[in-house]
Amino acid sequence: MKSRIGRLADFVLVLGGGLVLSPAALLSFALTSPAAFAQGEKPAPGKSLIARVGGTGFVVVKADSFHALTPKQQALSYWLTQSSIAIDPIIYDQLSHFGLRQKRLLEEIVAHPAEIDPQAMSQIIDFTELFWANRGNHSEENSQKFLPAFTFDDLKKAASIAQQNGAMKTTYGDLPPITTPAQLEKGLEALRASLFDPNFEPMDTAKSPGPGMDIVQASSNTFYPGLSLADLNGFHEEHPLNSRVVKDAQGKLHEEVYRAGTPNGKIPAGLYAVYLKKAISCLQKARAFADPPEAQIIADLIRYYQTGDFNDWLKFDADWVQENATVDFSNGFVEIYRDARGAKGSSASFVSITDKPVTGTMAKLASNAAYFEEKAPWEEQYKKKSFKLPVVKAVETLIETGDYDVNTIGDNLPNENVIREQYGSKNFLLTSSNRALNEATGDQAIEEFSSSPEEISRDKKYGDEAEDLETALHEVIGHGSGKLSARFANGSEPALKEYYSTLEEGRADLMALWNVWDPRLKELGLVGNQEEVAKAMYDAAAKVSLVQLRRMPKGDTIEEDHARDRQMIAHYIMDKTGGIEQFKRDGKTYVRVTDYAKMRQGVGMLLAELMRIKAEGDYDAIKALVDKYGVHFDPALRDEITARYQKLNLPSYWAGINSKLTARFGASGQIESVEISYPSDPASQYLYYAAMYDKGLLAATHTVRTQ
Repeated sequence: MKSRIGRLADFVLVLGGGLVLSPAALLSFALTSPAAFAQGEKPAPGKSLIARVGGTGFVVVKADSFHALTPKQQALSYWLTQSSIAIDPIIYDQLSHFGLRQKRLLEEIVAHPAEIDPQAMSQIIDFTELFWANRGNHSEENSQKFLPAFTFDDLKKAASIAQQNGAMKTTYGDLPPITTPAQLEKGLEALRASLFDPNFEPMDTAKSPGPGMDIVQASSNTFYPGLSLADLNGFHEEHPLNSRVVKDAQGKLHEEVYRAGTPNGKIPAGLYAVYLKKAISCLQKARAFADPPEAQIIADLIRYYQTGDFNDWLKFDADWVQENATVDFSNGFVEIYRDARGAKGSSASFVSITDKPVTGTMAKLASNAAYFEEKAPWEEQYKKKSFKLPVVKAVETLIETGDYDVNTIGDNLPNENVIREQYGSKNFLLTSSNRALNEATGDQAIEEFSSSPEEISRDKKYGDEAEDLETALHEVIGHGSGKLSARFANGSEPALKEYYSTLEEGRADLMALWNVWDPRLKELGLVGNQEEVAKAMYDAAAKVSLVQLRRMPKGDTIEEDHARDRQMIAHYIMDKTGGIEQFKRDGKTYVRVTDYAKMRQGVGMLLAELMRIKAEGDYDAIKALVDKYGVHFDPALRDEITARYQKLNLPSYWAGINSKLTARFGASGQIESVEISYPSDPASQYLYYAAMYDKGLLAATHTVRTQ
């Protein structure tokens, strides 16, 4: 389960005043400051921001620790990043039946811009960059479809000129060449509604469907094409994460498994075989540079990609979670947020390098997991009595593809409860993502949305430390806590269905809010001024329920699980204890903490109930809580917040530009060296990724947007 950005200003970096590196401040400094910055130096806002389209900013995510790796580790990193690129196209197809064809069309035009009308070309580039940032034309944050500024005729003319310039002459993954004008026209017509009709597939994941539709029917993703929720009743999936459920001509349901097939042909190829075979090829090369334990882990993943067997995935999980490699990775069908049912995994991958000093500090927190479990406010029967200490890693990411992105600032894996119970978990704190986001923002949002001068001052001084500590507590203590009832030994996800992810993210957030006041944190040197840090964390948890509305431009419901959990927490406490209030001043709406003790009381009440619900698989109870407190909002309030935020001229959404690793090969075909660099614009990155499957793009030239 991953943590996503959620603070008021999306991670505001304020070091000012001469930062002293006491043990209590080490964690916050390490998570927010590049080593190159002098003590107390504040990086200029926007330093990592290299491109922007409307409300979306693209930030460079740097991994300076790459230079400290051995040549063998650098070669391993190269092939692991290539395997990440290999599975990247899959997410586009998972989110829409039209996604890969849309992607191919847009990329070919961007790569062949000569003689295309400049105004239309600029609009196409804008839309394509947003498309890349969201892995399709539905917003990652709110699932809502966004439309291009150009017309269908503009697209048709641009595509025709691009084709004349050499576009689409080669295969693109498993898509055939488009060699004639007639083929192009037919393909464009097939995509017209998916790109230009706002009423056609308006949501890719719809957890609050409109009248007459259920959550499966209203979602345009491809996990259950043409099916309804009722169709799935009683259907047992042998491949819960990595399959598409379809109905055959006889009306019988079956699974189309994501797999490459085995070399001997005994297990045939399935969906996404082209991409998984390419990933396997890269992983096989990576094995040669891995130490024996990690080489076995890579072999496990190769086997899983060949067979698609869930038991092979569990074997990979078990070996992976027990190994703490410096160059680590996640690659697979991992998170279930995109499926309204909360079952199917989206393709996702990252490659990371361990930040050892910060990791050592965080290990103190992990070693006290039993203490925090005992202090949890839920009933004794739901408390763990034995612990497999989690692996804790502060990391810089070399690459994030598929359903991982720069907004992910923490992750706790694996998600399979049966593995977590036996072998523990790994907790990743993504320092490079945090740092990139910090560098791209300023103080304006704090000043606009905080309710008092005291709150503004506290957020500027302690907000970063509070956010970093919350992420650590969320991942290290939150997700790994609690014990389920015996009948849910393999996890209660099937019972809690579409509400599971909201519950689990809320539970982890609440564990951070509950434990931030515990004196053990001070004893461990993980917090400086504990009261002020705790208050800053509570202030942020209250305000984010208001400010996050800017990311929901249409409708009156919240679909994304992290956003639902944040609203549920604030509104529950507001209702049950009065520890939070919403009020107006000078025509503007604010949310503030009225009583920190009452807010903590509400935190404990909701946390205990969420743990009970998770342990007992109480679907009705979590549905009632989320539907009442976490889903609905006032559109007029959203419009107010959006207008106020737009005046600040800050991005509301973020996308990442990863590092690019370039290998130099010797005459024998072996890697001689690997260099790291950073793309100068989004098109450079994404066309490089696309060229893995479209060799025509290797020779194509593209122009960076005219400034």
